[in-house]
Amino acid sequence: MKRTIKLTVCYDGSNYSGFQRQAKETTIQQMLEEKLARICGETVTVTGSGRTDAGVHARCQVVSFATEGSIPTANMARALNGILPEDIRALRAEEAQPGFNARKDACWKEYEYRIRYTPEPDPFSRNYVWQMQELPDIDKMNAAAAMIIGTHDFGGFQSSGSTQASPVKTIYKSCWEKEQEGTFVYHIAGNGFVYHMVRNLVWSMVQIGLGKKPTQAMADELTQKRGEFENSPAPPQGLYLARVEYENFTKKSAKNIDKMRKSD
Repeated sequence: MKRTIKLTVCYDGSNYSGFQRQAKETTIQQMLEEKLARICGETVTVTGSGRTDAGVHARCQVVSFATEGSIPTANMARALNGILPEDIRALRAEEAQPGFNARKDACWKEYEYRIRYTPEPDPFSRNYVWQMQELPDIDKMNAAAAMIIGTHDFGGFQSSGSTQASPVKTIYKSCWEKEQEGTFVYHIAGNGFVYHMVRNLVWSMVQIGLGKKPTQAMADELTQKRGEFENSPAPPQGLYLARVEYENFTKKSAKNIDKMRKSD
């Protein structure tokens, strides 16, 4: 009997050309499909909740797939971890309702972006943060981040090369926090994201934090089209897909985000 599986994985994206399978590059999807084929005894095609770019990481990526393999669902994550590279880990596998689609059924996602003030380059964190030689003002960045909450047309923050999708998205949470001295983390949760949206937003907020743009620039940019203001994607290595949820966002969801983040 064919089962639909919801598999949650995490990965360090440093050595991969993004999530989506490519003809000549090694990707997360390719690795998952190859290893799942071994444990399921058949060809497996996975659908991811989102397509992280090259160098981007995931604390929580959800994929779905259908299989007639005999391996018990409860044993799937452990079996995968025995053959996956160490920079990809299966966290849990669950049987889902037939037709479940990790991408189409997702209600909202949360991303994190990390920046670190490093006057001298740090080779040990280069793959996991945007290293900065100037210290941005977190209060200014938070003032800009607050303007992002709500429903906006994010076409101005959508890089070229993306698939056609409405740029109108609703953002439920947008804030910066100081993780440790010199390290700031941006948290953003919303019902959808266009191509490079988080990285483009971060770049603009960092320019505000460095005093290169006024805080009001964020409000103005949210009403402008791509190319009408200075913008560029922040480096990929600071970005993490942190959470994918399949129920509507509520105030309780926001409290749970904070609680989970503080327990990490």
